[in-house]
Amino acid sequence: MDDLFSGVKISTAGLHAQGVRMRTISENLANADSLARSPGTLPYRRKVVTFKNVLDREMGANTVRVNRVTTDQADFGKRFDPTHPAADRDGYVLTPNVNPLVELMDMREAQRSYEANLTAINNTKAIIQRTVELLR
Repeated sequence: MDDLFSGVKISTAGLHAQGVRMRTISENLANADSLARSPGTLPYRRKVVTFKNVLDREMGANTVRVNRVTTDQADFGKRFDPTHPAADRDGYVLTPNVNPLVELMDMREAQRSYEANLTAINNTKAIIQRTVELLR
């Protein structure tokens, strides 16, 4: 029975980690068009979630945790818009380093991982319920 509860704890850690990842991706998508407001300032910079394995001593198993949320240091894009307040001398405005297509693919991957962890929890719950019914 302890193994079943350990499985739930491992999946719960996965749910939390993928939830953080989905919120970060949502923030990236929401700011994909956020430009700087004045010359010399930078637009929104994409955020990236990294994970790490952490030994849960109580369970004796590794679980996933969010290591940190960092900013992507990839170059910004440029768009010619001499009328924009943040345009440089040549009329170019820096654009965020967010590629919506990449973000949507990452979101789909995070969603599938989240669903897999949720399915594992639900299956474990069903096994526990069946076991209790058999013991009655």
